[in-house]
Amino acid sequence: MPNIPVFKPLLENEEFCAAKEALEIGWLGMGEAVGRFEDALHTYIGLSDRYIAAVSTGHAALHLAMIIAKVGPGDEVITPSFNNIADFQAILAVGARPVFCDIDDETLCIDVNQAISLITQRTKAIIAMDYDCILCDHDNVTKLANEYNLRVIHDAAHSFGSFYRGRKIGTFSDICIFSFDPVKTITCIDGGAIIVRSQEELDELHELRLIGMGQPSSVMYKNQRAWTYDVKRLGFRYHMANLHAAIGLAQLRKIDRISNVRRQICRHYNKRLCDIPNVRVPNTDFKDVTPFLYYIRVPENLREGLRGFLSNNGIDTGIHWQPGHSFSLLKNYPKGNLKVTEKVALEILSLPLSSTMDISDADRVADAICNFFS
Repeated sequence: MPNIPVFKPLLENEEFCAAKEALEIGWLGMGEAVGRFEDALHTYIGLSDRYIAAVSTGHAALHLAMIIAKVGPGDEVITPSFNNIADFQAILAVGARPVFCDIDDETLCIDVNQAISLITQRTKAIIAMDYDCILCDHDNVTKLANEYNLRVIHDAAHSFGSFYRGRKIGTFSDICIFSFDPVKTITCIDGGAIIVRSQEELDELHELRLIGMGQPSSVMYKNQRAWTYDVKRLGFRYHMANLHAAIGLAQLRKIDRISNVRRQICRHYNKRLCDIPNVRVPNTDFKDVTPFLYYIRVPENLREGLRGFLSNNGIDTGIHWQPGHSFSLLKNYPKGNLKVTEKVALEILSLPLSSTMDISDADRVADAICNFFS
């Protein structure tokens, strides 16, 4: 019986043809396909008062978000400790300090009430991260940020294609970032995007992502380059390549199918697993989300036994994530009371979810979990 992986990208003839065409054109850097990908994202998300730039990775988007937010040495950024290492590294990359906040026990997103107690005169920004298949309390994060004059960096690496109270993710945040890495809901092989609120911030992004060169993106989007330009700032090699954008365009055309498959599998998991003692499933109907991962929570003394049992039955699992404050690099940074984070980190278990799964795959996973607990 074939192994069921935690992740599996949806790569079909459209992606292979798109890659072949991009390679045959021969313009391998940032070019016409990147401009088309940004336009397609703009249309799909429904941006009316915001601007989008494609970049090389989600981490690049996070790093640039810090710079756009004017976070720098001596500043503090409040972040859930239950978060990806990319967010913490982006904070450190601009010379700032992460301040670790606890999470809500239901959503596994930042506990806004605790975040209030972590604000100091050095606080410059707060990270609002959506986790797997449940969204952050964005309204209260925004309210808090407005009260204390903070920038909000919305880490939407998990929530592309989702809606928050009827609003598409990307349309309402201060600064919003996406990741299109190999395992995300849609992939560009590797890639990311950042959404900002002004033309001035977009212009800054265009320079930052192209090692500071003032070369107009409008020229490069014609598969051309300007040979004279100015450099006014420190920049990074964070631009997206045509090949990656071409894959992203093929993926984006399938987003409705991808969303439907993932919702169907997650709902089936919830139905099969919700009544098993010692198994806690996400408290959502998945109506407005395009789930990135599906997770369960089990007693910490049973998790490794369950992982081994599933592995023996050809089912891969993952752990998303280890808390930031547990890493050697980060253990001495400021933090609040992290009791929920520390409990969840020992209970969380990611189950297989991909856009290629069918109900029989989910049943095989659920059957194995039922057998373990029975």
